Amino acid sequence: MKRGFKARKIALVIVIAIAAVFLFSFIVMMLWNAILPKVTNAGELNIWQAMGLLLLAKILFSGFHRHHHDRPPWARHLRKKWRHMTPEEKEQFKAALKERCRWKFGQDMDNPKSAPDNQPE
Repeated sequence: MKRGFKARKIALVIVIAIAAVFLFSFIVMMLWNAILPKVTNAGELNIWQAMGLLLLAKILFSGFHRHHHDRPPWARHLRKKWRHMTPEEKEQFKAALKERCRWKFGQDMDNPKSAPDNQPE
């Protein structure tokens, strides 16, 4: 009984995923055909071209990462390192970061009025 339920659940997920792809492609096609031919003289899209456009946007803007919402590896490494720091090391790190930001942005983080563009004339 469990095996049949699991197979039906997988089939349902696949059908919903395919329907979602067609729905998003349809929305892209309708938006493209309603706006771009009039504004830029671009040709009209069919559903397959809209799917291709979605795939191209996926590749260009987000790639094919397995975990979209995970932090990047360097952030996980930094968080692990932070957890193992002593309070003195944390204060030294904060001071160094504050000094680095002061140099980069030209202002004292404790006193934002010290920035060059905030000086009274």
